Amino acid sequence: MKKPNILFIFADQWRAQAFGYTGNPDVQTPNIDQFAHESANLSQAISPCPLCSPYRASLITGQLPLTHGVFINDVPIKLSSPGIGNIFKNIGYDTAYIGKWHINGQGRESVIPESRRFGFDYWKVLECSHNYCNSPYYDHNHTSLSYWEGYDAYAQTDDAISYMAKQKKHNSNPFCLFLSWGPPHAPPPYMRDSPYDQYPEDVAGLYQAEDLEISENVPASCRLQSSNMLEGYYAHCTALDNSFGKIRAFLKKSGLDENTILIFTSDHGDMLGSHGLWKKQVPFEESILVPFLIQTPAYLGVEPGVYPDAMIEPQDILPTLLGLLSADIPNILEGTDYSGYLKKEETLEEDCALISVYQTGGQWTRDSDGGELGYTGREYRGIRTNQFLYVIDKQGPWLCYDLEKDPKQLHNLVGKAEAFEIMHQLQIRLNTLLQERNDQFKSGFELLEDYGYTRKFATALNPNELELYLSNWGYETEGKHHE
Repeated sequence: MKKPNILFIFADQWRAQAFGYTGNPDVQTPNIDQFAHESANLSQAISPCPLCSPYRASLITGQLPLTHGVFINDVPIKLSSPGIGNIFKNIGYDTAYIGKWHINGQGRESVIPESRRFGFDYWKVLECSHNYCNSPYYDHNHTSLSYWEGYDAYAQTDDAISYMAKQKKHNSNPFCLFLSWGPPHAPPPYMRDSPYDQYPEDVAGLYQAEDLEISENVPASCRLQSSNMLEGYYAHCTALDNSFGKIRAFLKKSGLDENTILIFTSDHGDMLGSHGLWKKQVPFEESILVPFLIQTPAYLGVEPGVYPDAMIEPQDILPTLLGLLSADIPNILEGTDYSGYLKKEETLEEDCALISVYQTGGQWTRDSDGGELGYTGREYRGIRTNQFLYVIDKQGPWLCYDLEKDPKQLHNLVGKAEAFEIMHQLQIRLNTLLQERNDQFKSGFELLEDYGYTRKFATALNPNELELYLSNWGYETEGKHHE
């Protein structure tokens, strides 16, 4: 039997709490809910640096942010890994990428040269846009923009289906296809409380703000804004669920489902008013917990069910896929291979994830935007286990929650005598993780200087983009100036 095809579908900013199968009573996601019951559900999947570019760079390279260099948005990735496309090409796969990229760091509508595509041959991609109606992209090696017709996720889904149909008909090689949707990320303006509009007409009016359940961790002052945002956010979620259902119907009708690894996930979550916060970057569950569903051909031995022990992170995905194929895993990869766990050939000791924000900015700027609860922008490092979340900032312990007793994270244990011993143990584990990764918890400005980003952008970006970049990542607030 030929190697299994790989179809990797991921959305942008779709939090784990926004699905029917995770217990949300409002959002309509019947196709993904059904898939969740038929797949392996890694229910503790984590976005460890909850921001678009760091997640995507770790996914593509199998490396950590301080290795590939993308620890903030809109900076150029180091070519220090062969990348997922090249690795699968080398073992006989045809490779394809459709949708959002966001790791080239040379301007959001600039051409991404073939040498920086990490081995993807079929290519209909834009660095980044969240204008979802007739959005632009580059078609292979064309240097002028093309445009997706209508709602871009629908058009991208149709293109992915067309690609797979042609592969089945004309090519004997297996394919490795990445489909990267932009929604439900809010479209511009990129304000922290901007509305979630630009959804397609077939889901318009599906949700009414006054009918939606609001989490108890949304402060009273944010509840009206939260419900208004959820109305559009859920509309995008349902639109994407429609697309996912269309893909699954095609796979079944074509017979490709019998020999395809299908993965659905997201790059990070969205706060949507929880704890008085919006968007991402922050170390709360709505920001860092993401869906991760994987279905494989029967002969690979991954059974449906909930797999609650593995905190799979983006750098783990490439080695895990290679492990499922019994392929060699390059030493340069830094993630964990969870294939033995998925096949139930191995058990896990208590797993944990290192969560980080290396430099604040964008929609969570330094020392501001903290909402009424005072969670202002800051760099942090933390550890997430199945039971606890423990986070330090540059001043010391900041947050600690018992997620079993307090899943909504309403009771911060920092400063509580009863939590002293567990915080002590978590600090030891956090120190170990930081040492293993050679993370010295430098300030964000030190890291920007270390990686030379303040200098490189003088030539990489035009003046308007440079000014936006510097202001987004806090240079003006620190009184620093571009060299």
